[in-house]
Amino acid sequence: MSVKMDDLALRVEALLFAAGHPLSVRELGETLHIEDPHALQEALRALQKAYASRQTAVELAHVGERYTLQLREAFLETARAVTPMELGPRAVKALTLIAYHQPMLQSQLVKMLGESAYEEVSRLRTFGLIRTEPKGSTLELETTRAFAEYFGLPSTRPEEIRRILEQKLGVAPAAEPVAAPTAEEASPKPEEETNAPLPAAP
Repeated sequence: MSVKMDDLALRVEALLFAAGHPLSVRELGETLHIEDPHALQEALRALQKAYASRQTAVELAHVGERYTLQLREAFLETARAVTPMELGPRAVKALTLIAYHQPMLQSQLVKMLGESAYEEVSRLRTFGLIRTEPKGSTLELETTRAFAEYFGLPSTRPEEIRRILEQKLGVAPAAEPVAAPTAEEASPKPEEETNAPLPAAP
Protein backbone atom coordinates (compact mmCIF):
# COMPACT_ATOMS: atom_id res chain seq x y z
CA MET A 1 0.00 0.00 0.00
CA SER A 2 1.47 3.35 -1.04
CA VAL A 3 1.89 6.24 1.40
CA LYS A 4 0.15 9.51 0.52
CA MET A 5 2.46 12.53 0.53
CA ASP A 6 1.50 16.15 1.16
CA ASP A 7 2.42 19.09 -1.06
CA LEU A 8 5.68 19.85 0.76
CA ALA A 9 6.94 16.27 0.43
CA LEU A 10 6.15 16.34 -3.29
CA ARG A 11 8.01 19.63 -3.70
CA VAL A 12 11.02 18.18 -1.86
CA GLU A 13 10.86 15.16 -4.14
CA ALA A 14 10.83 17.42 -7.20
CA LEU A 15 13.90 19.31 -5.98
CA LEU A 16 15.89 16.16 -5.21
CA PHE A 17 15.00 14.71 -8.61
CA ALA A 18 15.93 17.88 -10.49
CA ALA A 19 19.16 18.53 -8.55
CA GLY A 20 20.81 15.25 -9.47
CA HIS A 21 23.04 15.49 -6.40
CA PRO A 22 22.53 15.40 -2.60
CA LEU A 23 20.90 18.41 -0.91
CA SER A 24 20.90 19.38 2.76
CA VAL A 25 17.85 20.43 4.76
CA ARG A 26 19.23 23.98 4.70
CA GLU A 27 19.55 23.96 0.91
CA LEU A 28 16.03 22.58 0.56
CA GLY A 29 14.69 25.26 2.90
CA GLU A 30 16.46 28.10 1.07
CA THR A 31 15.15 26.96 -2.31
CA LEU A 32 11.59 26.38 -1.07
CA HIS A 33 11.63 29.50 1.16
CA ILE A 34 10.78 27.43 4.24
CA GLU A 35 12.48 28.39 7.50
CA ASP A 36 11.17 25.53 9.65
CA PRO A 37 13.66 22.62 9.41
CA HIS A 38 11.29 20.33 11.31
CA ALA A 39 8.68 20.67 8.56
CA LEU A 40 11.29 19.71 5.99
CA GLN A 41 12.49 16.76 8.05
CA GLU A 42 8.89 15.55 8.35
CA ALA A 43 8.52 15.87 4.58
CA LEU A 44 11.71 13.85 4.06
CA ARG A 45 10.50 11.14 6.43
CA ALA A 46 7.19 10.96 4.56
CA LEU A 47 9.07 10.76 1.27
CA GLN A 48 11.31 8.00 2.59
CA LYS A 49 8.29 5.99 3.79
CA ALA A 50 6.57 6.49 0.45
CA TYR A 51 9.53 5.10 -1.50
CA ALA A 52 9.94 2.21 0.94
CA SER A 53 6.29 1.25 0.42
CA ARG A 54 6.48 1.31 -3.38
CA GLN A 55 7.75 -1.31 -5.77
CA THR A 56 10.30 1.00 -7.36
CA ALA A 57 13.93 1.04 -8.44
CA VAL A 58 14.51 4.38 -6.69
CA GLU A 59 15.17 5.11 -3.02
CA LEU A 60 15.67 8.17 -0.85
CA ALA A 61 19.14 7.94 0.68
CA HIS A 62 20.65 9.91 3.56
CA VAL A 63 24.29 10.69 2.75
CA GLY A 64 26.07 12.57 5.50
CA GLU A 65 23.96 15.67 6.17
CA ARG A 66 22.32 15.49 2.75
CA TYR A 67 19.55 13.60 1.01
CA THR A 68 19.39 12.26 -2.53
CA LEU A 69 17.24 10.16 -4.80
CA GLN A 70 19.27 7.26 -6.16
CA LEU A 71 18.88 3.84 -7.73
CA ARG A 72 18.64 0.89 -5.41
CA GLU A 73 21.73 -1.31 -5.41
CA ALA A 74 19.94 -4.13 -7.25
CA PHE A 75 19.27 -1.92 -10.30
CA LEU A 76 22.65 -0.23 -10.74
CA GLU A 77 23.94 -2.85 -13.17
CA THR A 78 20.87 -2.44 -15.39
CA ALA A 79 21.28 1.34 -15.53
CA ARG A 80 24.97 1.22 -16.44
CA ALA A 81 24.13 0.04 -19.95
CA VAL A 82 22.88 3.57 -20.77
CA THR A 83 25.07 5.58 -18.36
CA PRO A 84 28.07 7.20 -20.10
CA MET A 85 31.16 7.02 -17.88
CA GLU A 86 32.60 10.52 -17.93
CA LEU A 87 35.07 11.19 -15.11
CA GLY A 88 35.95 14.82 -14.55
CA PRO A 89 38.96 15.99 -12.50
CA ARG A 90 36.98 16.06 -9.23
CA ALA A 91 35.70 12.52 -9.76
CA VAL A 92 39.22 11.28 -10.56
CA LYS A 93 40.60 12.95 -7.43
CA ALA A 94 37.87 11.40 -5.27
CA LEU A 95 38.40 7.99 -6.84
CA THR A 96 42.16 8.17 -6.32
CA LEU A 97 41.71 8.97 -2.64
CA ILE A 98 39.18 6.17 -2.15
CA ALA A 99 41.35 3.67 -4.02
CA TYR A 100 44.40 4.55 -1.95
CA HIS A 101 42.80 4.72 1.50
CA GLN A 102 40.09 2.06 1.19
CA PRO A 103 38.13 1.14 3.13
CA MET A 104 37.62 4.87 3.60
CA LEU A 105 34.88 6.76 5.41
CA GLN A 106 32.89 9.25 3.36
CA SER A 107 33.22 11.74 6.22
CA GLN A 108 37.02 11.61 5.79
CA LEU A 109 36.70 12.17 2.05
CA VAL A 110 34.53 15.22 2.73
CA LYS A 111 37.25 16.62 5.02
CA MET A 112 39.76 16.25 2.18
CA LEU A 113 37.65 17.43 -0.77
CA GLY A 114 34.87 19.50 0.75
CA GLU A 115 31.14 19.23 0.18
CA SER A 116 31.58 18.19 -3.47
CA ALA A 117 32.63 14.75 -2.21
CA TYR A 118 28.99 13.78 -1.68
CA GLU A 119 28.19 14.36 -5.35
CA GLU A 120 31.29 12.52 -6.53
CA VAL A 121 30.57 9.50 -4.32
CA SER A 122 27.07 9.31 -5.79
CA ARG A 123 28.46 9.54 -9.33
CA LEU A 124 31.18 6.92 -8.77
CA ARG A 125 28.64 4.57 -7.18
CA THR A 126 26.35 4.92 -10.20
CA PHE A 127 29.25 4.06 -12.50
CA GLY A 128 29.91 0.95 -10.42
CA LEU A 129 33.48 2.02 -9.60
CA ILE A 130 32.90 2.05 -5.84
CA ARG A 131 30.60 0.33 -3.37
CA THR A 132 29.15 1.99 -0.28
CA GLU A 133 28.13 0.49 3.06
CA PRO A 134 26.51 2.33 5.99
CA LYS A 135 28.98 2.91 8.82
CA GLY A 136 27.41 4.72 11.76
CA SER A 137 26.29 8.13 10.52
CA THR A 138 28.42 7.96 7.37
CA LEU A 139 29.36 5.50 4.62
CA GLU A 140 32.34 3.23 4.13
CA LEU A 141 33.77 3.40 0.60
CA GLU A 142 35.69 0.77 -1.39
CA THR A 143 36.53 0.28 -5.05
CA THR A 144 34.93 -2.57 -7.01
CA ARG A 145 36.15 -5.14 -9.51
CA ALA A 146 34.81 -2.82 -12.23
CA PHE A 147 37.29 -0.16 -11.05
CA ALA A 148 40.25 -2.52 -11.49
CA GLU A 149 38.99 -3.74 -14.86
CA TYR A 150 38.31 -0.24 -16.19
CA PHE A 151 41.79 1.02 -15.33
CA GLY A 152 43.55 -2.20 -16.29
CA LEU A 153 44.85 -2.98 -12.80
CA PRO A 154 46.05 -6.56 -12.22
CA SER A 155 44.48 -6.91 -8.77
CA THR A 156 41.35 -5.94 -6.84
CA ARG A 157 43.05 -6.27 -3.44
CA PRO A 158 43.27 -2.91 -1.61
CA GLU A 159 46.90 -3.42 -0.58
CA GLU A 160 47.90 -4.18 -4.19
CA ILE A 161 46.01 -1.17 -5.52
CA ARG A 162 47.74 0.99 -2.92
CA ARG A 163 51.13 -0.38 -3.96
CA ILE A 164 50.40 0.32 -7.64
CA LEU A 165 49.42 3.91 -6.85
CA GLU A 166 52.60 4.37 -4.83
CA GLN A 167 54.83 2.95 -7.56
CA LYS A 168 53.22 4.35 -10.71
CA LEU A 169 51.80 7.64 -9.53
CA GLY A 170 54.26 8.59 -6.82
CA VAL A 171 51.64 8.61 -4.08
CA ALA A 172 53.30 8.80 -0.68
CA PRO A 173 52.51 5.88 1.67
CA ALA A 174 50.22 6.57 4.60
CA ALA A 175 51.37 5.94 8.14
CA GLU A 176 47.96 4.48 9.07
CA PRO A 177 44.67 3.83 7.24
CA VAL A 178 42.87 7.15 6.85
CA ALA A 179 39.51 5.60 7.74
CA ALA A 180 40.66 4.90 11.29
CA PRO A 181 39.32 7.53 13.75
CA THR A 182 42.83 8.46 14.97
CA ALA A 183 44.56 8.55 11.57
CA GLU A 184 43.64 12.03 10.37
CA GLU A 185 46.98 13.62 11.18
CA ALA A 186 48.95 10.60 9.94
CA SER A 187 47.32 10.51 6.52
CA PRO A 188 48.97 12.10 3.45
CA LYS A 189 47.94 15.62 2.53
CA PRO A 190 45.42 15.75 -0.34
CA GLU A 191 47.73 17.77 -2.56
CA GLU A 192 50.46 15.16 -2.24
CA GLU A 193 48.30 12.26 -3.25
CA THR A 194 45.96 13.60 -5.90
CA ASN A 195 48.10 15.62 -8.28
CA ALA A 196 48.67 12.61 -10.51
CA PRO A 197 45.71 11.04 -12.37
CA LEU A 198 44.75 7.40 -12.26
CA PRO A 199 46.19 5.11 -14.93
CA ALA A 200 44.55 5.83 -18.28
CA ALA A 201 41.54 3.68 -19.02
CA PRO A 202 41.91 1.42 -22.05
